[in-house]
This record gives sequence, C-alpha cells and structure tokens, in this order.
Amino acid sequence: MRSSLPKVLHRVGGRTLLDAVLASVEGLSPERVIVVVGVDRARVEASLAGRKIDFVVQDSPLGTGDAARKALPALGEGAGPILILAGDTPLLTERTLAELVALRAAKGLDLAFLSFRPPEPGDFGRVVRDARGRVQRIVEAKNASPKQKSIAEVNAGVYCFAPGALGRALSGVRKNPIGGEYYLTDAVELLARGGGKVEAVAAEDWREAWGVNTRRDLAAAEELERRRAVENALDAGVTVLDPATVRIGPSVRLAPDVILHPFVSLEGATVLEEGCEIFSFTRLVDTFVSANAAVGPHCESESSTIGPRARVGPFSRLRPKSIIEEDARIGNFVETKNTRIGKGAKAQHLAYLGDADVGAGSNIGAGVITCNYDGEKKHPTKIGEGAFVGTDVQLVAPVTVGAGAYVAAGTTVTQDVPDGALALSRVPQVNKPGWAASRKAKKSKSA
Repeated sequence: MRSSLPKVLHRVGGRTLLDAVLASVEGLSPERVIVVVGVDRARVEASLAGRKIDFVVQDSPLGTGDAARKALPALGEGAGPILILAGDTPLLTERTLAELVALRAAKGLDLAFLSFRPPEPGDFGRVVRDARGRVQRIVEAKNASPKQKSIAEVNAGVYCFAPGALGRALSGVRKNPIGGEYYLTDAVELLARGGGKVEAVAAEDWREAWGVNTRRDLAAAEELERRRAVENALDAGVTVLDPATVRIGPSVRLAPDVILHPFVSLEGATVLEEGCEIFSFTRLVDTFVSANAAVGPHCESESSTIGPRARVGPFSRLRPKSIIEEDARIGNFVETKNTRIGKGAKAQHLAYLGDADVGAGSNIGAGVITCNYDGEKKHPTKIGEGAFVGTDVQLVAPVTVGAGAYVAAGTTVTQDVPDGALALSRVPQVNKPGWAASRKAKKSKSA
C-alpha cells in the first residue's frame, strides 16, 4: 500500500475496510467476533474501541493459516460454525454470507467457501476441481502452474467451517516452502482429501469478493462500491441524472422518486425520503431529508434534519444539530449550527444562526448574526413566531426576540425584545448640505 496506515484502516465508501467487513456479518448475529491483529495493532484496536470484539495477536506475519490457528483457542471447544473472513474485502454483503452459512448447514458440509469469477483473476488463488467438478484444492497464484493460472474461478477468502472441522484441518497445515507461510487455503485440500464434504459457492456478484492489496485495488474497490450503490439506488426507484458522478455511501437509505443531480455525495447514515431532490455539488452527511424537500446546489449538511417541503440552498451550510422544519427556507450563504428554524420561517441570504431557536413564520434578513460565543461559553438566541429581523442585525446572546416583534435594520440587540415591539438602535443620521463642494474647494486651494 506504500502507507504508514495499516491496510485495513484505509477507506472505501467512507468507512474502513475492516469496518465494512464487520458490518457484513453483524446481521448474522454471531456469538463472538474475533479480530486477529499483528503489526501496528494498537491503531487497529483503537479504531474498534467500544465494540464487542475480542482481539488475538499474531506476532509474526506467518499467513492466514497461522492467524486462524492463533484464534481457534479463543473460541473454545466445539464452537461453530466458524466463519472466517479477510479484513481487506470491503464489498462483501450480509446476504451472501448468510447464504454461505445456510448452505453449509443444509448440506452438512465440513467446509463451504466463497468463490468468484472476476474479469481478470490476477493474484487470486485458483479453485482446482476434478473431472466431476468436485473441489480438490486452492492453489495460490504465486504457486500456480501456467495451466492452473488459466482457471477463471478463484478463491474469495471467505470460509465457513463446521464445528471441529477447522481444528482438524489446521492440525495438518504445514509451512509452504515457496511462500514461507501457513496458508488457510491448504485446509480445503486437507479436508477434501480426507473425505470431508467441501463445496465452493460462487458469489452472484463477483465484485463482492474484491480484495485490496494495493492502491490500485483500493481505487478499484471505491469505484466498484460507488457503481454498486448507484445501481441499487436505480433499482429502488431513484432518479440519478448522472450515474458517473454521484456517490452514495453504504449506510445511506433512499426512498422512491428521490432525484439526485450530478456530483452529489451522500455519506454516513443519510436518509432521503420520497420525492426529495438533491442538486449538484451538494454533500450530505448523517442528514435526514424529509419528503419533497430540496437541497442545493453547492450545499453541505452534517448531522442535521430537513423537514417536508423545506428548501435549502444554494450555497448553504447546515452544521450539526440543525433542524429545518417543514416549508422553511434557508438561502445562499446561510450557516446554521445547533439551531431550529421553525415551520415556514425564512433566512434567505448571508446569515449566521448558531445556538438559536427561530419561531415559525419568522423572517431573518441578510447579514443577521447571532453572537452566540463570548470567548468562553456559547449562549442561546430565541426568536418568537412571526418575528421580523431586518438586515445587518447582531443578536448578542443570550437574548430573546418576542413573537411578532420587529428588529430594525442595522440594530445591535443586547436586551430582550418584547412581543410585538420594535427594537431600534442607531446613531442619529446627520446630513451636511454642500459638504462635498466645500471639501473640493478646500482641496483646490491647498493645491
């Protein structure tokens, strides 16, 4: 990878390779999850802090067979079935793994493993079968003969062992004389040769088994994940105007009749309800967009909620804990943070609203700022229903503007404004007739 970062902590689709693999098994409700760690294990363990995971240390990188052997005692006697996955296959799906586990149980197999047929087999281990189509062994690419390298079916590195079968197989695994490692793939041959029941299950979508070993592999996995996500969106009834430029994260949920314009990026646990429209160059992270709302273009939203029929953008930024209620309007160059914009309220341009509560039907003029930070603490601003806050107003928090109140343009509000009142703080305007001509005359004399 040519990186100081452990391989499994590189990201595809916005999450680490290891997170993606673990997410694929969560729905299977495993009794235990063991992660085998080695070099730079502290960083890997830290990335999984707070999760119910046990760690086993493989001090020397002696191969997948050695890793499995190190982990086996942690499972205890008779544990199983045992599912083994590589930490660098981020495109696996829960459905495929569930089918693999179910097939092994239904057929009473000692081992069921996942295979696939990529367009280019490359460095993947080849699945060798006999004349009757029965699995004989897996040959690593670097150990394969030219004839074996021509085999299209390759190993995905996903294994489901029956209770006891893994231990029996591992007891016979020996160090490979060419690679100098213990290969878990040898377990396939040992079980098959010993009369065990072994089958390879072909993945319906070859992309699921894509492994990452280089930056090229990582880039390919990112593109495969992006394309798969777009395809799933299209199948779910989403309109994607330019599939080549839209990015949809693996945890994003999309309803039918959502419209996505070019260069939209949806990340984290973002949810888009039916009929909402996201315009170009907009990025949404952990954002809930309600039905028939519109966002963008050129907007960013993080950990926020956008209500039904609300309109956000262009060039708006919703920072965490922003709530834009139904029919509200947030316009160009408006930034919100920890703020509720009430039903039908408007902040159409050039405003900062932080730690604020804006009542329904209120109007926030251009250049309005909530002065919420005093250098040490944040303070709230409350604006009542139907209030009108004029252009270039500073609201020095903590402060309240009452329902139906007016704040005149250019006012600095430092005290609460009662309901229905007008707040006005301006230096009286002074006009001096003839001043410009007098000034010019003075300048010409001095010249």
